[in-house]
Amino acid sequence: MRILMVEDDRGIARFVKKGLLENSYFVEVAYDGEKGLYLALHEDYDLIVLDILLPKIDGRDILREMRLKGVSTPVIFLTAKDSEKDIVQGLGLGADDYLVKPFSFNELLARIGAILRRTKEIKAPSILQVANLTLEIEGHRVFRNKNRIELTPKEYALLEFFMRHPGQVLTRTMILEKVFDYHFDPSTNVVDVHISNLRNKIDRDFEPKLIHTIKGIGYVLEDRG
Repeated sequence: MRILMVEDDRGIARFVKKGLLENSYFVEVAYDGEKGLYLALHEDYDLIVLDILLPKIDGRDILREMRLKGVSTPVIFLTAKDSEKDIVQGLGLGADDYLVKPFSFNELLARIGAILRRTKEIKAPSILQVANLTLEIEGHRVFRNKNRIELTPKEYALLEFFMRHPGQVLTRTMILEKVFDYHFDPSTNVVDVHISNLRNKIDRDFEPKLIHTIKGIGYVLEDRG
């Protein structure tokens, strides 16, 4: 599941992103309204967590523009604006929920889960498949040749990132930023360690091999059989 957070307070953004990553969500953060609007209109997200008081473009204007352009991605306003008028206005613009700062992360997580469950009732069940490898978004289940494979939350997030980009070479920098919330660090081997662990689980005892190393660049998930 991909979540966009538009939040100019970097401390709050780091806190929420870390918690969501630990719960196997992919999270992208925009620190101003202009970048947030661009991403909301041009990228595919399952949900957007949106502040109102943002630099460059106000959060309400972002939501208004999204709905005008036909973007129906669910939105939760996460904001310090706590008057009844603000809440009514936010929901009236098309927000799916409204949470006031300061907030409980567990409550935010529960509200995200509730909205995504409602969305799944409308959409077809989300399944990603490459060759005989299947990832079920609902329930976070992974199968190879119908054999269930147990993954840690980070391994699951890494595999989902690969399976959303089959055949695409993913650099170590991309993986660090999208899955591990690291900025580029040439000295870390965290990606290689997790790739090795993931290969042991999904490739070692199965054919065809799906995770391939692109020397000096990164990795690709594809069926070369």
